Amino acid sequence: MNQKILILTVFFLLCNIATPLQASHEITFDESENGEVVLLRNEHYLYLEAQEPIDQTTVDFVFPPLYQYQVPFYLELFNDTSEKLVSYHIENHTYHPNKIISFTIEPLDKDEKILLHFTCWVLVQSHSFSDLPQTVDFEDYHLLPASTTIWLTQTPVVQKENIFIKAKARQLRGFSNNVLDYAEKIAWFIKYHRYPLFILQLNTGLFLSQDALTTLFINGENIGRSHLACALFRTFNIPARVLLAHNDQGFWTQMHYMVEYYVPHYGWVLLDPTKGETPYTTQRQIINRYCYPSDENDTKQDYILPFMKGEERWLWTDTDAIQPYYKDCDEGSKSQMFPEGVIQDSYWNISLAMALSAYVFNDYQKYLGMNLSGINAQYFTNATYHQRLALEAFQQEQLETYRSHVHHAYTNYSAIEL
Repeated sequence: MNQKILILTVFFLLCNIATPLQASHEITFDESENGEVVLLRNEHYLYLEAQEPIDQTTVDFVFPPLYQYQVPFYLELFNDTSEKLVSYHIENHTYHPNKIISFTIEPLDKDEKILLHFTCWVLVQSHSFSDLPQTVDFEDYHLLPASTTIWLTQTPVVQKENIFIKAKARQLRGFSNNVLDYAEKIAWFIKYHRYPLFILQLNTGLFLSQDALTTLFINGENIGRSHLACALFRTFNIPARVLLAHNDQGFWTQMHYMVEYYVPHYGWVLLDPTKGETPYTTQRQIINRYCYPSDENDTKQDYILPFMKGEERWLWTDTDAIQPYYKDCDEGSKSQMFPEGVIQDSYWNISLAMALSAYVFNDYQKYLGMNLSGINAQYFTNATYHQRLALEAFQQEQLETYRSHVHHAYTNYSAIEL
C-alpha cells in the first residue's frame, strides 16, 4: 500500500468519517471484537411524465450521503433506462452532507413517459449504539453544540410550541431527567397511541395530513410519526431531525421516514417510528437524506394517497411540466432496498475497507459525468470496472479481494490528470 493511502486511512480511523453534523461524539466500535459491514442496494424505478411539451430539463433525486457509518460506493444505471436521458452525475446538495443525482433529460412531447432505472450501492458499518450510557441528563439550550440547534425549530409540520404537543411531552417525560428514558417513551408512544385509528386509515387509504399535531390526535404513517417524534423531542430542547431512508421491508415502496435525535455529550441516535424502537441499529437501512427545517417547510402531497400531505421531498424538477408518475408501487415509480452481503472481520480490516471505499467514492463522484477523453477516459473506465468487481467480491464475502479491487480503482482515479 502506498504512503498516501496509508495516511488517508489513518486519518479516516481517527475521524471515522465524521462531519460537522456529529457535534461532540464520534461513533466508536469495540476493537476487541470483530467488526461488521453490510452491503445494501437501493433500486429505483423512476417514471416521469410530461404534462406538456418541454425542452431539455433537469430532474434531481436524493442520493445516499457519505456520513459516519455509511459510505455510498457506486451508482448503477440499468439498460431499460430511457434513451431520452442525456447525462447524469452526483453532486453535493446545499445542505451538508446531503447529495443528489442530477439527471438531464432530452425534450419531451406532451404525455410522453420515460423511465430512469438505477441502483445505489452503499456500505454500512454495523453499530447498535451499545456504547450509549444508561443515563444522560437533559441539556440547557445554551450548552448544546451550535451545529445541532437548527433542529430545534418549529415548522408547519413540527409544531413543537403547540399546547397539546407540549402537554403530551410533559406527560411522557414525567419527573425523569434522563434523555434516553424519554426517547424510549416517545418511540413506544408514537407507534401505539390510538393504533386502531391508524389501522382504519391504513385499510381505507384515507391518511390525512402528516404533521405532528394531526398525528397526535389520530396517529399516522411513518411520516407523521417522525414529525411528532421531532416535535416531542424539540419541546425539551433535544435536537431531532427527519431522515429519508430505505429499509428492507420486503415490498416496493416510495420512501421510509425515520428520526435521529441528539443525545448530549454523545451524538445522534436513530429511532424507527414504524417499529417504535430506539436506539435502532445502523445496518438495517440506507439513509438517503438528512432533512433540515427548510425541508419541513417545503413539503408535498403524497404521490399515491391523495389526502395525505406533508412529506419532505426526495425529488425535484426545474419545471412543473414534468411530474413523477406514481400509482400503487406495482405500476409506476417505486423503490426498494435489498441486502446484498455482510462481512465480519477485525475492526481494523473493516475500518480500512470503509476508508478506502470512501476515498474511491469521492473520486468517482468527482469524475462521473465529466467529459473525459483519451487516457483519462480509460483510467475512469478501469476504475469503475474495479468498483463493480469489488461489489462482486463483497457479495462473495471476500474482504481482501474487495479491498484489492478498491485499491486498483483508487490507483486509476489517482492517475487522471485534468
